[in-house]
Amino acid sequence: MVHLDVLIVGAGLSGIGAAYRLQTQAPSHSYAILEGRDDLGGTWDLFRYPGVRSDSDMFTLGFPFHPWKAAKAIADGPSILDYLHETAATYGIDKHIRFGQQVVRASWSSEDALWTVETTKESYTCSFLYVCSGYYNYDSGYVVDFPGLKDFQGEVVHPQHWPEDLDYTGKRVVVIGSGATAVTLVPAMAPAAAHVTMLQRSPSYVASRPAADAFSDRLRAVLPEKLAHHVIRGKNVALSSLVYAAIRRWPAHAAWVLNSTAAKQLPASIPADPHFTPQYKPWDQRLCLVPDADLFRALRDGTASVVTDEIDTFTPDGIRLRSGEELPADVVVTATGLQMAVLGKIELTVDGSHVDVHDTFVYKGMMLSGVPNLAWCIGYTNNSWTLRSDLTSQYVCRLLNHLDATGTTICVPEIDPAEYDAPPRPVVDLTSGYIRRAANILPRQGSTGPWRLRQNYPRDLLTLRYRHLNDGAMQFKPTRKPVDLTR
Repeated sequence: MVHLDVLIVGAGLSGIGAAYRLQTQAPSHSYAILEGRDDLGGTWDLFRYPGVRSDSDMFTLGFPFHPWKAAKAIADGPSILDYLHETAATYGIDKHIRFGQQVVRASWSSEDALWTVETTKESYTCSFLYVCSGYYNYDSGYVVDFPGLKDFQGEVVHPQHWPEDLDYTGKRVVVIGSGATAVTLVPAMAPAAAHVTMLQRSPSYVASRPAADAFSDRLRAVLPEKLAHHVIRGKNVALSSLVYAAIRRWPAHAAWVLNSTAAKQLPASIPADPHFTPQYKPWDQRLCLVPDADLFRALRDGTASVVTDEIDTFTPDGIRLRSGEELPADVVVTATGLQMAVLGKIELTVDGSHVDVHDTFVYKGMMLSGVPNLAWCIGYTNNSWTLRSDLTSQYVCRLLNHLDATGTTICVPEIDPAEYDAPPRPVVDLTSGYIRRAANILPRQGSTGPWRLRQNYPRDLLTLRYRHLNDGAMQFKPTRKPVDLTR
């Protein structure tokens, strides 16, 4: 059985970033990355639908240690995947990745201070398990069993499983959904399709922003690459944090600005209400960003349209709505959302007892109460994913170095029983459908201190990078008996 000090699960943005931090901030620790797929990239290798792109700027979604060099700040999926391959190769991280190894279970022994990790191919032991597989189910997206779907004679596809040979040229396309995937697909498919209709039950807040950042381009032209990258990254972090705080502080004003801005970009035939006037507060769900107003352009030039209604039933030739209207379709894209998966669906046991992750509380947004030597890397919902994932990886390195320095081998967050009386609150605190559907599997937040996950990068930066590790909740313990790692 192979032993490594640290096992990283997942070779996407988080896993590659974690590997770099281990190499540079805890270099005495051996590691490997276990990746269930046949290539690195995670989400950016999985999603191949037309127009797939980031909804965060690449100066903050990219790594702080490897500057983003391409022109567009809002980048397409293939460009991001190339960037990840380049990063992994530049720092030798690709040599540590073991592909086709889906982790299925992990068992902790306090007596040995070891995880035994089983994949679909082989088994490992490690002293620390770092799960960087995000929180989406890679096997399948959320599929709705629409009435009459079997009667439909056209093609039905889900964005998560996009067929390489799908030809929608000159065809009538209906995209069901109103989230980030739908607003990406509609303008991407519109130039080739006969017409694309975005069918939504309820609208989302949609805001446009330039795909390129003119200020950043000017800065990169006069400053050294690394300095320009740090300045641009800092500017974008500060701006996004301030905008989010303002939106949450004054939601009614923010809703008015978002709705009125959308109305100005729509043709007269498409009123903002009801098509772009949500009933929830801004950032109760993720804000949909469209680069260079491409969605609004498609609506203005008539290659796309939007319908706000509910589906009554599919018909052989399309979809009949509750209003009685019929939408003809040759291709239907069910952008109905994603499914969540906690810890990559790994079965966890601690000293022989099964761990129901929903019964645990999240410590500092990364570790689970009562589960030793394990961290789960998740990013922000209101900002670039990488901002928080990188802080988490640096904190894990601090933990590993502290264990070495103190001669301890076990770190486990222990929660005050009083926190169990706090109102249930999922770790991802949004009202989006995919999160509500996963409420029974997600770990919970507490009400105070390190048990409360705050969507606040400046605050997390201070807490995770500089605050003392001994905060009363984190317990450091020695191994019960010597461990033979030669087995």
